[in-house]
Amino acid sequence: MTRHLRPALRALLLLLALTGCLSAMALPSDTSTKPVAPNHFPLKFKRHDFRAYCYNTIGCEVIYADNNFTRLRSGDVVSPPPPSADYRDKWGFASYGGIANFPPPAHVRWKSLDGVAHEADVDIGAIFKDELVRYSVSNDEIREGAFPGPGPATDPSIFLEVNDRTINVFTRAFIPTKKEQVPGNKYSDSREDLILVWTQTY
Repeated sequence: MTRHLRPALRALLLLLALTGCLSAMALPSDTSTKPVAPNHFPLKFKRHDFRAYCYNTIGCEVIYADNNFTRLRSGDVVSPPPPSADYRDKWGFASYGGIANFPPPAHVRWKSLDGVAHEADVDIGAIFKDELVRYSVSNDEIREGAFPGPGPATDPSIFLEVNDRTINVFTRAFIPTKKEQVPGNKYSDSREDLILVWTQTY
């Protein structure tokens, strides 16, 4: 590099440095609170979680999404009655997650307590064909910004319960709420209601 170009290069670098500093000084950091995005209704889902329960049955088997959800209940294993009147409140959320909507119907084989054999296909995809999340609060009660954007809102839990001669399908979703559901309990700002969506007695 020639001697005459060195001063010009230094001047150019100095100018660029000053310009960067001035630009940084002219753009103050954004410390303002961004507005909360509105919720996007209706709430829909593209994946779901699943769990099966058997009560008052003999050799209960539930096959769904290529999984045997009751492998410990097959054969001649007798499933006892529900442990308490509020047993469904203790289900929590389904343990097998991330199932894409929708596999083939759940295949159920079992004997009722009278020893009669039963077999049924429960089409989860048909029951939830609208892909709508079920919940029991009004949209106005849902916390702002909980479900922004047009994409899937949440992965709900779907439960298939076999009880003697009856199959029930329930769903449960986590719904954040604006207000505490138990006044004074700051951890109660949500609802996770269990909702019956389908039932059939055989």
